[in-house]
Amino acid sequence: MSLTGAEIARAFAETELVEGKTWRVSPEAWPLSKKQYDEIRLIGGYCFEFVSAVERLYVRSSQNKKLLRNRDFRAMWIAEYFDRGKPAELLRHAKIEKLSGVLPVAIRPDLLITSDGFALTEIDCMPDGIGLTSFMNALYGGAQAGIVGGIGMPELFYEAVAATRPEVSNPMVAIVVGDRFNPYRPELEYVAEILRGNGRRVHCGSTSDLLTVGDSLCLDVDGSPADVDIVVRFWELFDQKEVPCADALTKAVENGSIVVTPPMRPYQDEKLSLALLHHHLLGDYWKENLSREALEWLLRCVPRSWVMDSAPLPPGAVLDGPKVGGCPIHDWRQLAEASQKERDLVIKISGFDENAWGARGLLLGGDASHYEWTSGIEEALAAAGRALHIVQEYRKPVRLSHPVCIDESGEIFNMQGRARLCPYYFNIGGGIKTGGVLATFCPADKKIVHGMRDAAFLPCAVRATPPGT
Repeated sequence: MSLTGAEIARAFAETELVEGKTWRVSPEAWPLSKKQYDEIRLIGGYCFEFVSAVERLYVRSSQNKKLLRNRDFRAMWIAEYFDRGKPAELLRHAKIEKLSGVLPVAIRPDLLITSDGFALTEIDCMPDGIGLTSFMNALYGGAQAGIVGGIGMPELFYEAVAATRPEVSNPMVAIVVGDRFNPYRPELEYVAEILRGNGRRVHCGSTSDLLTVGDSLCLDVDGSPADVDIVVRFWELFDQKEVPCADALTKAVENGSIVVTPPMRPYQDEKLSLALLHHHLLGDYWKENLSREALEWLLRCVPRSWVMDSAPLPPGAVLDGPKVGGCPIHDWRQLAEASQKERDLVIKISGFDENAWGARGLLLGGDASHYEWTSGIEEALAAAGRALHIVQEYRKPVRLSHPVCIDESGEIFNMQGRARLCPYYFNIGGGIKTGGVLATFCPADKKIVHGMRDAAFLPCAVRATPPGT
């Protein structure tokens, strides 16, 4: 049984989820084969293993401690990469003992569907889309079987958040949204409303709604201050200076009266983590700190990536980077002379910058003119003193077909396009649970798959057969 375009349009008109955003819809959920779904269920554990291993890598590097059990290998340059351009106070807070081992409770990898399977291009530790995916799961789940995550995704999200304060019964949870994320506030309000209906004390507000009342940090709820136990952070750390109660919030975390998740640890937002996975000096570290299954999957499915460090090299040295003309390079500017095939690369800013989220700050070499590609390389190197960029192999998503509504009239056509899957994973006291999976289906002429007017957003359902090619 399928939904009609009119039914979907009416449902979205009655419940605003993302302010000022429009997209295409489909009468059918995105179909996953059982093999794809079984793999997706494993990926969550692999991603949390990786995020945990990166945390240990960062902490030990910043303390100049040995990274390997049986060899005196130290690498302070790793912490220097992660810390570059960050305010001193934020770095001090990120390294306090109380936060040692503290990870985000929810993560969302970006999985491109390629001819060779999944390609993991990013891991988001502050994932938007939870409300949108929850809404779509409920909307499509009433008409179609096999929806991944069902209608219980908000409760999984709450259980993961509440597990950060196991000593507090029914904690007061404040979902706090920064100005940059304001368009996504309606979907978070939607989640909070569902959870309040389940008897949970969850409220959504802006950063200006956080108040200090005596020694307490409170959220303005309908004009009255409510003491907060847990803050769910939906603001970027490079916007921390815009948060009125940032200093009070930092103190509250450090004295143990409040938990913030994801924690205010900027290294966890950096894309360069994936570049370190393939770094030739860190192979033994990953072998010691990841399970064999996780390491094999990550090395296969994460495209090779490199940090664009602008530091000069001694004569005769070469970069840990892609090759040009089949030869190693000694200067990132040599990428400007790469052939069209060798330019199947993506340059993206690593983090702590207003262009480091969404599809901003991406440059696809194979789709850029020689001038744009050269300029992008120069801009990345010029910014390296404050914000590092990475260059990543481009894995082209396979061309697929799926029914999409032309408009709210319900007229349907089979769109040719490329897809990205975003599964949501929740860490509930050490157990990893899979929530819903949001599919983004873009027209075939779009090289970078992301949320756009011409794309369709869909929940995913397990079917006997995958989408047609």
